[in-house]
Amino acid sequence: MSNKIVLAYSGGLDTACILRFLQERGYEVVAFVANVGQREDFDAVADRARAQGAADVVVTDLRREFVTDFIFPALAGNAVYESRYLLGTALARPIIAQQQIEVARACGATTLSHGATGKGNDQVRFELAYAALAPNMTVVAPWKDREFLDRFKGRKDLLRYAAEQGLDIDVTESKPYSTDENLMHCSYEAGVLEDPETAPTDDMFRLTTSPLDAPDQPAEITLRFKDARPVALLEEGRTGATSATSTIEDPLALYLRLNELGGLHGIGRIDIVENRFVGIKSRGVYETPAGTILHVALRDLEGIAMDREVLRLRDGLSPKFAELIYNGFWFSPEMDFVRAAFAQAQELVDGDVRLRLYKGQASIRGRVSPSSLYDQNLASMDVEGGYDATDALGFIRINALRLKAHRMIVRTGTQ
Repeated sequence: MSNKIVLAYSGGLDTACILRFLQERGYEVVAFVANVGQREDFDAVADRARAQGAADVVVTDLRREFVTDFIFPALAGNAVYESRYLLGTALARPIIAQQQIEVARACGATTLSHGATGKGNDQVRFELAYAALAPNMTVVAPWKDREFLDRFKGRKDLLRYAAEQGLDIDVTESKPYSTDENLMHCSYEAGVLEDPETAPTDDMFRLTTSPLDAPDQPAEITLRFKDARPVALLEEGRTGATSATSTIEDPLALYLRLNELGGLHGIGRIDIVENRFVGIKSRGVYETPAGTILHVALRDLEGIAMDREVLRLRDGLSPKFAELIYNGFWFSPEMDFVRAAFAQAQELVDGDVRLRLYKGQASIRGRVSPSSLYDQNLASMDVEGGYDATDALGFIRINALRLKAHRMIVRTGTQ
């Protein structure tokens, strides 16, 4: 049997130590590095993995697929965990696991490993994806291995081990929190943030300017959607007395530009206490600039282009959709069902939404849709527009029947 193992490798403290630990166990380690938009020198990460003993390093750029196949569907389905979190970390895990399995197959490995802790959500997300996509592969999860846990109680033990082994890592004991960055967001947790009363400092944030320091001049943009997916970003600009509009249609370039604009204008910061799947409450601070802008725009466009009852059904399923993503069930039959239903709901959610980005807010300025269900004449208070107001008499009378019956019972019971 092959002793080759593919490790989802970030280059941080945990995976650096795990790489060496797996070598001690006799494994030939292939370090898989997924580029999902984190701002890293990937050549340096690969060199570091080789220096730490990796037999091979595979770096894969997954940014485009991450945007088109994971971020856009999540936003179109109104996936917001516990009404606040746009699921940046949770969305990245299935695509990383999916590609890690492909790397394992390509290099003849039958064993997978990751550096997720035994208290967190990521262990579940990785391993459920492994089970769904590669049920015959073996998983080695050091943070649930008794030998590993006995040797490494926490961060200080890992730092000591890294020093003893001469591992080159860009981590110190003084760093007061942990981070996870990808195209969708940057998250901050643990360390000083474990105290829910401790406010994050402005110098912590990587992606966004503080709204207090954001430009005094707003950005005016238009987002164009087709079937609830962004297909163009139109940005208004001015050179002297001349105004011009630039257009970006490539999905990755569009998303990157929205991250720049949202970050510049301080959009997308939240500070929450959430419920982990494993049953622990966790405090997290997140910044999601592009995702927040697209979320605001899409919900507005749905108001004009999605049927009322379809919208209600979709929104009834959206919390479950978000929960499935958060809990690691991207590759599951229930997710296939939900996504198929959502694809039907998203048909004809087309049109343009104009937004103003200013001091931490993405404000709607207007919307237009070729499949609009909004009839201005019908809605107008000044024009009859085919609506016979006398029809409302019977409508109200019928809806009032049960209210009258209920009131009569209440009165009878109180006499």
